[in-house]
Amino acid sequence: MILKYFSFSAFLFFTLLIYGCEDRDEKKGSETIAVEQIPPNIKYGFDLNNYRVVNKKIKRGDTFGSILEENGIDYPEVYNILQKIKNKVNVRRINVGKPYTLLFSKDSIPTPKVFIYTPGIQTYNIIQLRDSIYGKKIDKPIRTVQLQGAGEIESSLYETMSNSGLNEQLTYYLSDVYAWNIDFYRLQKGDRFKVIYEEQFVDDTISIGIKRINAAIFEHSGRDYYAFEFQPDPEKGIVEYFDDSAKNLRRAFLKAPVKFGPVTSRYNLKRRIAYYGNRIRPHKGTDFGASIGTSILATANGVVVKASYTKGNGNYVTIKHNNTYSTQYLHMKRRKVKRGQTVKQGDVIGWVGMTGNTSGPHVCYRFWKNGRQVDPFKEKLPEAKPISNSLKKTYLTGIQEIKTELDCISFVKENSTINNTLALSTSEFK
Repeated sequence: MILKYFSFSAFLFFTLLIYGCEDRDEKKGSETIAVEQIPPNIKYGFDLNNYRVVNKKIKRGDTFGSILEENGIDYPEVYNILQKIKNKVNVRRINVGKPYTLLFSKDSIPTPKVFIYTPGIQTYNIIQLRDSIYGKKIDKPIRTVQLQGAGEIESSLYETMSNSGLNEQLTYYLSDVYAWNIDFYRLQKGDRFKVIYEEQFVDDTISIGIKRINAAIFEHSGRDYYAFEFQPDPEKGIVEYFDDSAKNLRRAFLKAPVKFGPVTSRYNLKRRIAYYGNRIRPHKGTDFGASIGTSILATANGVVVKASYTKGNGNYVTIKHNNTYSTQYLHMKRRKVKRGQTVKQGDVIGWVGMTGNTSGPHVCYRFWKNGRQVDPFKEKLPEAKPISNSLKKTYLTGIQEIKTELDCISFVKENSTINNTLALSTSEFK
């Protein structure tokens, strides 16, 4: 009897065990197993989750080849890579301190797959090292934003920009706009300004500089100086600034021989240079900084009387405008005009370079009046040709909206910092 009971109990136990396991298997099969999804980490066009990422900076003595060899790519492979990326990216010259990134496979023996070199904030170079080898230079997208700001002079325009949280480059741009109307070395405490301008950014937050000033007002010595951007001759693309009554802010000469270029050294007869033992070496020109290849413009109508080269001046051009005025443009990369050629204001006469005695790319602009070199910023020059009657109505109508926007900007200090929420609004009035 006991044996029968044990046999039945054992049968019941194994039956429940079998069906219980089957039931659990069915439930397990019906359940959805949640797999954690890792969001992509895209940079440089690659999902960095798929690689082992190594970020470093170029050290003294590093070369593209030595970096690859240190990371397991031997010389024959390096040579093959260099041949395949020739004329596409230049990695033969890499600069100390610049960042680079290596993307390694996640295999048991990691091998470098991609080399990324960043020579500047605007560009980076990608070299695919394995499989389909290639190289390409990538220019980061540039975002242009319209901003506004204001400030009140305490000591200098530059310090006011800095204290107001504005881009300090605005100092040079405002000085350029008002070069013929305001002496920025004689600003008074209490002078103030408001400005609407465009600034360019990469990676959303990194500024690469001011693009242009759209409108401004400068209160100086109790007088309001309005300035609005306008192109009276769109074919030449020369930007001029006019006031609220359509009067040109410049004189018969362009304010600068380059469209946008800060003054890096002014006319100064008492300039001292440490390199020459702090002796006085007069500077009878005005230097405008600009990148190599920037167009140099004739500042007024005239005839080219010299187009030559000397050891000090490098490639240079001299223009006679009339019996009173002449101008000269030094350190050109290349001249575009010849002696005897007639030029008009705004014509390209050459390109910025570093020829002659110069430590950096710029154009040295020299100005003669009655045979004597003078500072053009301190001369009372003839007024520029006024805006034509046919364009005057277009101009006055076109500035109404931005003038209202300018007038609504507050001078109060807490509101004088840049407003980063203003998006660029493309206007037909330029």
